[in-house]
Amino acid sequence: MVFCCIVCVRTKRVAIVEDLGKYNKLLDAGCHFVAWPLQSVAGSLSLRIQQLDVICETKTKDNVFVQCQVSVQYRVIEEEAFNAYYRLSDPRGQIQSYVFDVVRSSVPRMELDQTFASKQEIADDVKNKLEQVMYQYGYEIVAALVTDLAPDSKVKASMNEINASKRLKEAASHKAEADKVQQVKAAEADAESRYLSGLGVARQRKAIVQGLQESVEAFSQEVEGASTKDVMDILLLTQYFDMLSAVGANSLIVEHDPSTVASLQKQVGQSFLDSSRKAKKGFM
Repeated sequence: MVFCCIVCVRTKRVAIVEDLGKYNKLLDAGCHFVAWPLQSVAGSLSLRIQQLDVICETKTKDNVFVQCQVSVQYRVIEEEAFNAYYRLSDPRGQIQSYVFDVVRSSVPRMELDQTFASKQEIADDVKNKLEQVMYQYGYEIVAALVTDLAPDSKVKASMNEINASKRLKEAASHKAEADKVQQVKAAEADAESRYLSGLGVARQRKAIVQGLQESVEAFSQEVEGASTKDVMDILLLTQYFDMLSAVGANSLIVEHDPSTVASLQKQVGQSFLDSSRKAKKGFM
């Protein structure tokens, strides 16, 4: 006796129908009739994209063990559902084996730093290898991603210390350069300050000399019988008293002798004479 049974296949799935144990056809999404017990639904496959996360431990070229996590995204090709169902019993185990093979043949050719920089290259190798193999079994490899590279915790700590030391070295170098610039600028400012101070002192002395010259000429013209020497003696005496007043304001005790003015005048005159003689000898 044969019964007509209704079979409902959900969206994004495909069902496999067998006639007395032999493959007959595929059923897509929707409602279907099956002549039971001559026909039966042997199983179904999902057409949605699936993901398999594979964690593989391997060694780099510089002998550092790392754990590499690869995520493979794959799906069943609807037209090849027969091969996917009958030719492969454990697709996830098959994919995992090929991921191990590719990762353990690619990473040992790279040093640790290069491995981190070549994640896309490793992912492309995994995808190309899986595409070549899994297509004949009715599977499409959508993407392969290297999602994590984790060396040993001690290696991580060493890498962090190296990076921190490098940053500290760069910071010390920048600080030294900043101190150098600051010292150079301070020296330049001090030199400029001394230069301007010297110009101020020179202008001050020039103004004093011009004032003394004008005072001597005016005094000689207004006072009859007064010579230039007499006027200079008076000016020197005035300057001497001004000096004593300034020194006394600082609570210093200075020995005073009226003959000091005459001695000072004599010394100044002698210095002018010596300078004049040296200049004449130089011309000769």
